[in-house]
Amino acid sequence: MPDSGVVEEPAPDPVAAAAARRPQAAALIAGDTVVTWADLDAKVTEAAHFVAGRTSPGDRVAFVLGNTVDFVVTWFATLRAGRVAVPLNPAYTADEVSHAIADAGCALIVIGQADELRLGLRESCVRPDFDNAARAELPPVAAGDLAVLLYTSGTSGRPKAAMLTHGALAANHEQLDRIEPPVVGPDDVVLLAVPFFHAYGLNTGLGSVAHHAATGVLADRFDPAEAAGLVANHGVTVVVGVPGMYQAWTQLPGGIEALRGLRTAVCGAAPLDQATAARFEAATGKTILIGYGLTECAPVLTTTAVSDRGKTGSIGRPLPGVELSLRTRNGLELWRDGTVSPEEDLAELDLAPPGSAGTDPGEIVVRGPNLFGGYWPDGSGGPDADGWWATGDIAYADADGDLILVDRIGELILVNGFNVYPAEIERVLDAHPRVAESAVVGRLDRRTGQHPHAYVVVSGDPAPSVTELQVHCAARLARFKLPTIELVASLPRSPSGKVRKRELP
Repeated sequence: MPDSGVVEEPAPDPVAAAAARRPQAAALIAGDTVVTWADLDAKVTEAAHFVAGRTSPGDRVAFVLGNTVDFVVTWFATLRAGRVAVPLNPAYTADEVSHAIADAGCALIVIGQADELRLGLRESCVRPDFDNAARAELPPVAAGDLAVLLYTSGTSGRPKAAMLTHGALAANHEQLDRIEPPVVGPDDVVLLAVPFFHAYGLNTGLGSVAHHAATGVLADRFDPAEAAGLVANHGVTVVVGVPGMYQAWTQLPGGIEALRGLRTAVCGAAPLDQATAARFEAATGKTILIGYGLTECAPVLTTTAVSDRGKTGSIGRPLPGVELSLRTRNGLELWRDGTVSPEEDLAELDLAPPGSAGTDPGEIVVRGPNLFGGYWPDGSGGPDADGWWATGDIAYADADGDLILVDRIGELILVNGFNVYPAEIERVLDAHPRVAESAVVGRLDRRTGQHPHAYVVVSGDPAPSVTELQVHCAARLARFKLPTIELVASLPRSPSGKVRKRELP
């Protein structure tokens, strides 16, 4: 076959680049251990040869590890070796891990001894100890090569693995680089407490540290007091966090004081309640930057860092380099990259304040180099022929052109044919001064088809009654949106902080 002359763009190697730029700078801090970029680069090289010696290019390598140096080495070594990483949640059950390993067809599993015994795994398992590995050849790796399979939580059934290339991971950093001031820079010290098996912890957290040759402070599990101590003791300047972290800190006596030295606080993976955001800003003088994204997008799509940072409820605007459209269920475009299509916008559907120039709610549809290539193994469910991908999330644009996230399409409640968005009801309930959090789901109703039902965690003394909360809602919601209310002690959550509504009784 004749040579086409096409030279594939090589995949970025952020650890090698960081080691060349700042070899003696601290890359990772884990307890009393400090690893420089030069040290980390050497460890990654050793581990890459180990992985290459036991697998073939393109093979999948699973790892069941926490936010540790071992994870970081294994992750970057797998990429450098031209293999496909499959990071798995260490809290998975044996059935969940076995399913993912079989689904991905993993040739190698890197796992600690305790988890190996707990999960009953035997074949293809190795410890994350790569010293004195044989010098197996490392193949050239292209930006378009598959880098990672990330299992998404999904709303029902088994998780699906999103296929992300080296180029897609790097593209999201290049998009974030175009924000001023930058979210992360080379002089920053970043708290890495969001789990690395999640796209947000993996690429926005760990990936940003490597991309900028910054310093990452590892937290294998999140304890609010311990994490606050890490922030204070190591001079952390950036927190890549989730709502539960900020909620815990604002409720911890003295916890918020440790965060006053932060340059940037970022929140993603799930919506942040208004009360926590306000308490944080009052105590630190800093506004938490909100980001929105999905695993399939590597993951960030929008952020308040490119819009009005102090706007309640906003997910900001698209990152530079991300195209974003709001579309009706019929595919008509309501809004695209800041431009409204007035002929498709119906005033009676608006959730924006009456009389404002806000748009109807529409599905978020995106295009950009950070998008995934579809779901493993056949690429199904990926972007269309023009590169657009429908997220399944609903949002509207307000009068300023900032996006307000409404809900998932699958969580939409139909009451006598009228759309009811759970997030709208949740915002009303969460605004009550003695409500800690709420979750609204649809319940079957013989009269109306469905009705909204709210699970509410209350706080304060005295705690509000169901009747008081119903009166609160009645003053702020149309009658067909009024929920039945059930008081509960807590809401089930995923490791990234999202409420698992399917687990509600």
